[in-house]
Amino acid sequence: MPREILNTMTPLQTLQSTMKWYHVESKSEILVDTYSGLLGDQSIILAMNSSCVDPLIQFEAQLKILELSFQKIFSLPNINVLKSMGKNSDDTDELENLFENIFNIYEDTLLILVSKDFYKLQILKEITTWMNQNNQYLQERAMMIITRVLMFASKRAKKYPSINAPCLGVLAAELLLLCAHEDPLIIQQASSGINYVLYIAMCQNSNAKKQKPSRPSDGETNNPRVISSDFELLSKATQGGKNKIAQSIGQILPPHLLTDFVWTLLKKLSSPDVEIAFEAASLLKLTLEYHAQKITMVSKIVDDIYEQLSLDSSHAMKADLLQVISLLTRASPKKVIFQLMEFAVPADDALLQMWQAVSTESSVASPVLKTILSILKGKPGEIEETLIERRRFSLDASNMMPVAASQALCTFLPVHSYRKVVAKLFPELLMALMLQLFYCSQLLKDTSQDRPLYVRDGLKVLLNCSGLKEVDEALEKKNFWDQFSQVMDHQYGIHLIAKTLSECNFPQFPETLHYVYKIAVKGPRRSEDSIVTIIFFAELLNNFFKESLPKEFLVLFRNWINDSNPSVGKMSLQKIASMAPVFSEIESVCHLLLPVLDAFLSKDHTVIIRAMLTLRNILRKLDKAIYSTVCSRIASSYCPLMDHVNSGIQCMAIRHFGELLMDMSEYKRMLNHIILGSLVPLILFLESTETRIMNACRYTLTMCFSQLKWSTLYLLQEDNYNFESMVLSICNNLLSSYESYIIDLISDTLGFLGSSRAFLKKGSIILVGYLGKSGAHLLLREEIDVMIEVVERVTREEDPVIKMLAEKTHKLFKEIAYRIASSTIKQTLRRWVKMFHTKKLKPIYDLANVVALMENTAEESAEVKLNKSTLEELTNEISNK
Repeated sequence: MPREILNTMTPLQTLQSTMKWYHVESKSEILVDTYSGLLGDQSIILAMNSSCVDPLIQFEAQLKILELSFQKIFSLPNINVLKSMGKNSDDTDELENLFENIFNIYEDTLLILVSKDFYKLQILKEITTWMNQNNQYLQERAMMIITRVLMFASKRAKKYPSINAPCLGVLAAELLLLCAHEDPLIIQQASSGINYVLYIAMCQNSNAKKQKPSRPSDGETNNPRVISSDFELLSKATQGGKNKIAQSIGQILPPHLLTDFVWTLLKKLSSPDVEIAFEAASLLKLTLEYHAQKITMVSKIVDDIYEQLSLDSSHAMKADLLQVISLLTRASPKKVIFQLMEFAVPADDALLQMWQAVSTESSVASPVLKTILSILKGKPGEIEETLIERRRFSLDASNMMPVAASQALCTFLPVHSYRKVVAKLFPELLMALMLQLFYCSQLLKDTSQDRPLYVRDGLKVLLNCSGLKEVDEALEKKNFWDQFSQVMDHQYGIHLIAKTLSECNFPQFPETLHYVYKIAVKGPRRSEDSIVTIIFFAELLNNFFKESLPKEFLVLFRNWINDSNPSVGKMSLQKIASMAPVFSEIESVCHLLLPVLDAFLSKDHTVIIRAMLTLRNILRKLDKAIYSTVCSRIASSYCPLMDHVNSGIQCMAIRHFGELLMDMSEYKRMLNHIILGSLVPLILFLESTETRIMNACRYTLTMCFSQLKWSTLYLLQEDNYNFESMVLSICNNLLSSYESYIIDLISDTLGFLGSSRAFLKKGSIILVGYLGKSGAHLLLREEIDVMIEVVERVTREEDPVIKMLAEKTHKLFKEIAYRIASSTIKQTLRRWVKMFHTKKLKPIYDLANVVALMENTAEESAEVKLNKSTLEELTNEISNK
């Protein structure tokens, strides 16, 4: 029968052939049935191939038919058995021809399919699988067909600029394993097939150097046992043992095909056939030895190895799998480490063995530890969008890789070949574990697991591997390590480690300080990182910079003051306060004070309090000449806090303002305008119900009056204190010295009339009345109208004292308004009026009498009610009798 693809038999020729062999049907009915069935299968396959059926569905259907045909054809008896069925030579020849034509038709079908689509070389890979399913199959004949189809495909591959044959890596692995077959004929066919597969791969890989052998002759093409001269060079490249073959395959196959090749060999390690498993392991290790860097599915391979190790695998297989991990790590340390960190924590035996396999590759110690460091910068338990997409994660969608990395350090750090890298990366490893201490301490509060213990173990190993056993023992004496099993304060833990390192004068101090400074300048990704950095940085400075501080460090603390995280700001302020003598000596101390003052505007009350305390610590040590240059700015910053909603902040602001006035007693004039601007809250809060605020106001007003040289000081003494008398005295002093400030003070006072606190309303009514009276000659009609309107609202208060005072103030402003003809006239005559107005005020409210009157009125009202009640009782009693 002709072997060319296009010279297929016509129906007539088929019928003639069938009739010719019909007379032997009784003796070889199995061949005739197989032959006729194969013709039908071929017709269906080829018809399907030219249809518009979906390619995937088409391929699956064709593959199913080819598999059924394979099972029938290759389970036929051997040709020698069939020959014995014939009575004479003619019968034998006809049976042999029929036998050969059956295999030729099957081969022709494959050739036609491959000629249309190189993708269908995948069928050859399936055939290698089918032929190994049953030892009774005609395996040699199957290999012959595979080789012929590959030869044909390789010849056609020359004609196309690009081809799509994704199965070449798998097919190469299958054929290479068959090269270890016990049948030399199968070995020969498999060797030839490998060369054709690699040549096709060269044609598919545009980046590979394409060899150009001469065209083979027809005779060579039709001889399945002769390797075409086109592939002599390729054949030489794949000869010379497994070592040479592994090198050649890795050079020729592109990364995606080489990955398929490796993956196929990896799956063969679990084969029940010991010989195949051994051969696969040998080829796999040799290939990775030379070409592991080309593998693209590292994560998938690592994942599969973990699953295999988790099973009850043989000792030999475990050793092979772990060696694969080592070889992959040598080429792709980052990929391997990231995949290993994704497995659940704590690490099981399989994962520990994989970590140990990684640690045997000393050449990649640096990238391995750097990758672990990058993972340790993550926050355990933090949900990340990228993790949700992954197939495996340790705790739902939470990132637990940093916890795994902490545990992994206990395996890697003690390895002797890692010591040099550990020494080089000591500051980074230390700070990374400090971060994990912080994070895991928080995580422990939400879970019952002992995850911080991994950080503890990692720290202990790091210290002992870095020549700091003394530090480890010192922490042991301080009961530090035992506290890890409890919910330890993370800030205390970080502080204690830094303090102990400093006390032991650890030799890595210079590089550690430099690294901490570098990450502080860069700025961490999370505010929690800043907390760790500040604690550690500050503790190092405490022990090594007691008398001076580099200017570069000052910038860091200044930037941290107004961090978005209040804890960061407080810690920075606390550190500045503790080193106040050092900071006070710095030439650019004023640049530090400004951020401290900005912290007065924080929304966090504790930050404001800490900022005021820090400021006072610095000011006490500050040179008075430098102090004077910023005293006005500082004094102005206290003023908005004098009526703060937080009584602690308010009291401190008032007290510190008074202390500033005492400090700057030699620089009086520059502060007078600020003192006058702060009078309203200081006066009104003298009536506060909180003793500490009242006392702070008395202290600070004493400083103010002394600074202004007013004769009002005696009125602040407890024996002589009377609120209205003091207000009257202040207004008289304003008229004599600072008349221009009265309008501003009226405006400030009006703002307190809307307060919900009774003492503030009462005090502001009295104060605005006196200020209005003293500044009547300065007010415009529009200003008086506003004051009347505001005070009128207060006259509707339920408190009788406040109501009576408001009515009196309202009447006072009405009288002032009546005397003002118009704003225009007032503007013209203001300068003349100043000459005639009363220079000294007299009491307006007589507050003591007002209160007494209200008390008497209340008593009389109660008495009337009592008498009325008694009268009603008597009336009722008489009626009853």
